[in-house]
Amino acid sequence: MIRNIIFFLFFYLGIISISILFIPTLLFPKKGVQFGGRLMGVWTGICLKLFLGVNITVKGLENIPREKKYFVVCSHQSMFETFYLQTIFESSVFILKKELMKIPLFGSYLKKMGCVSIDRDKISKENLGFTGLVEKVLNDKRNTLIIFPQGTRKDYKDRSKFKKGFARIYNDFQINCLPIAINSGKTWPKSSLLKSKQNITVSILKSFEPGKDIEKFSMEVENLIYKELDLIN
Repeated sequence: MIRNIIFFLFFYLGIISISILFIPTLLFPKKGVQFGGRLMGVWTGICLKLFLGVNITVKGLENIPREKKYFVVCSHQSMFETFYLQTIFESSVFILKKELMKIPLFGSYLKKMGCVSIDRDKISKENLGFTGLVEKVLNDKRNTLIIFPQGTRKDYKDRSKFKKGFARIYNDFQINCLPIAINSGKTWPKSSLLKSKQNITVSILKSFEPGKDIEKFSMEVENLIYKELDLIN
């Protein structure tokens, strides 16, 4: 309990301080905002290590198809992913629930980054009217589009079906898909205290080349990520 209180005190103090410090970057090109995001990711790792003794391991960096256009499909178990992925991908742009865009200041940063919001309560046809926004993100070669196909943070044991939006992006834009499995939920559960002296593994898997049948692709990505989670949990 004491470790958790200390962790959250320093974690949120750091996040709020960075947010305030980087307010002027909202008036300039988004590089400044992106740098602030990376600082938040670094600070997240420091707090986990310093106050909870959590070790973070990133494996599979060689699987990132740096010479090709790609987007990331990642498991989602905690807040960790949103912050820490920005330390791996320099210009991260997330597809996320529209409620996050309404958070004071934080939402302004997300908009500046070019993040794409969706309404989880609407049917997929309406949500996927965001195709034009996705295309705009992908047209900027500096961006890395990141989507969480589980839709929201899930328990680390959860194996529910992925939502289909990521498969449509793969099929519509014919680009590489980079799957990532992160077992952060065991350390940072959605609705309970953090656990100390655990390991968080960010496992970057081999990318999928464009051209696969959309249904087969969707199933293979889902199975691959869940299989990797079973191995690293």
